[in-house]
Amino acid sequence: MSGRPVNTVAILGAGHGGCAAAADLTRRGFAVKLHARNSERLAPLRAAGGVEVRGVQQGFVALPAAAMTTRIEEAIDGADLVMLVVPSVAHEHYARALAPLLTPDVPVYLNPGHTGGGLHFVRELRKAGYARPVQTCETVSLTYVCRMEGPAVVNIYSYTTQLAFAAFPGKHAARLFELVKPVFPEIRLASSVLETALTNLNAVFHPPGMLMNTGWIEHTRGDFLFYREGITEGVGRATAAVDAERMAIARALGLPVRSFLEAFYQAGLTTRDAFESGSIARACRDSEPNWTIKSPPSLSHRYIDEDVGFGLVPIAALGQLAGAETPTIDALIQLAQAATGIDFRASGLTLDKMGLAGRGRDAVAAFLENGE
Repeated sequence: MSGRPVNTVAILGAGHGGCAAAADLTRRGFAVKLHARNSERLAPLRAAGGVEVRGVQQGFVALPAAAMTTRIEEAIDGADLVMLVVPSVAHEHYARALAPLLTPDVPVYLNPGHTGGGLHFVRELRKAGYARPVQTCETVSLTYVCRMEGPAVVNIYSYTTQLAFAAFPGKHAARLFELVKPVFPEIRLASSVLETALTNLNAVFHPPGMLMNTGWIEHTRGDFLFYREGITEGVGRATAAVDAERMAIARALGLPVRSFLEAFYQAGLTTRDAFESGSIARACRDSEPNWTIKSPPSLSHRYIDEDVGFGLVPIAALGQLAGAETPTIDALIQLAQAATGIDFRASGLTLDKMGLAGRGRDAVAAFLENGE
């Protein structure tokens, strides 16, 4: 497998994170190719000739027309790193699209991987017929706190700091860490993709925030500040209960673990005073990078679709693997199913979809290190 440094990055996904990465990496001297699944998403970027960036960066970043494509084979041609900047629900699609195109020397970086994203991606690659060696890596969360403010305008509120980074198979972790760190200097090496899986903060506070604010969301169509106004003390206490179950699973599996508050603070998302207060509600109120972010307009949003189906569901599944009970997480999954009519336990990420079904703990450890 090639050890060449990263010069060209194929960014698959042209949403909030993809546009932020395209602007940031281009400005920092990397060659970028930006892929979207449909031409409508790229049309305003092509018309503008690039992307306008605001926040921690300011100004217009030109992107050559040839660097923006809907053809995935064009996007990855010549890339030193293929980076998926898409919701977890899109990992299956991209695995199938990449299966006939990937070569063993080019790593795939899931930015973010959330809970079990890398495992799921490789499982789908294998199901699609890819039989060659594979090297994937992931950060648990997106490397940017950002939002699109127009079809060709992205606001990067901040960079996410102290991001847990892991690889699958784990035997490639040290090398991939050294490869990716010049691209994203804020990453820190985690023990395995199970550690990153159980550091998914979005799954900890988005579902309680959405479900406990459903009336407000549906009545106002999301006309309130989700983090500053929606995460009240009661929502914060429910979030703390989810967090306690998540940490119990990690400890049962022998994994390093940090509390939500510690991870939120170390990621640069709140103040030291808020962290030391012990209040998740205050940490969200004092989260300057999230101050202006409004609520989703309905429950049909990734804060439910992704953070329940591809967050809470696999965390609960890992709880079963660890022999740890998850009553609050199970209750939130059930409430989400009742409120949306979606069977998240069926459509979400299970042990089988992560390639972990039927494996004991020793077998899981060997699988994480060596792959198939």
